[in-house]
Amino acid sequence: MPAVTRREITGFSNPTVKYLRSLREKKHRKREGVFLAEGLRLLTDARECGHVPQMLVMAAGRDPHPLIAALEGSVAESGGEIIVTTPDILSKITGKDNPQGVAGVFAEFDTSLAALDRSRAEIWLVAQALRDPGNLGTMLRTGDAVGAGGLILIDDCADPFSVEAVRASMGAVFTQNIARATWDEFLPWLRGGNGQLVAASLRDALPYRAAPYAAPCFVMVGNESQGLPESYEMACDLRVTMPMKGSADSLNAAVAAAVLAYEVLAGLET
Repeated sequence: MPAVTRREITGFSNPTVKYLRSLREKKHRKREGVFLAEGLRLLTDARECGHVPQMLVMAAGRDPHPLIAALEGSVAESGGEIIVTTPDILSKITGKDNPQGVAGVFAEFDTSLAALDRSRAEIWLVAQALRDPGNLGTMLRTGDAVGAGGLILIDDCADPFSVEAVRASMGAVFTQNIARATWDEFLPWLRGGNGQLVAASLRDALPYRAAPYAAPCFVMVGNESQGLPESYEMACDLRVTMPMKGSADSLNAAVAAAVLAYEVLAGLET
């Protein structure tokens, strides 16, 4: 393993600091093809999944830790860059007042439908026009929990590589496949192979606990405020309804996806 060489940055106006701060904006992430992730646990999960940051940024003055040493070793071995800076500068980079002391720059993944292997999992999650990065990150965590193959983002969704979505995913952004497509791209892809498309709906729907789920099952939820377009629902193989016993007329989109995904999992295992 090559020797670990660190570069120190102490000035807010340093070009590398400006570059790292720019990655909080989608246009810059898209231009560079990279994204920012923060936190020792998250970066460790990434390393264990085979994702090593191109650049590792650490706050000076941290106590030695074997996980940090492992990260440094992996970055050095892959030819990446290791930067040590002040906690204040790291705070500016991540946009958090209390940064976790370590952040990394990762190459974005291939998010094409063609990169997906639908046979690798019995469950897949699908989100249409999901706008909240927190909900997106939560769906990634749910996908990891139920053993889903990944998350397919339809139409104009929040950026899965935003700092907020990556943080909310708690590392699942590295364990789940992510694909992005329009509805007109997704539906022909789905119909080109095996796959049952399921959505929560009130239109000719079956109770969600008595529905005939089949693998691979693609569980779809819609926009937080508008839900799924009617034409999208009618294109589904199965529409299911979940009981609402209070005054609320619907569940949070990410919560609905989680409830339905676990029910699908239970149905497929019986």
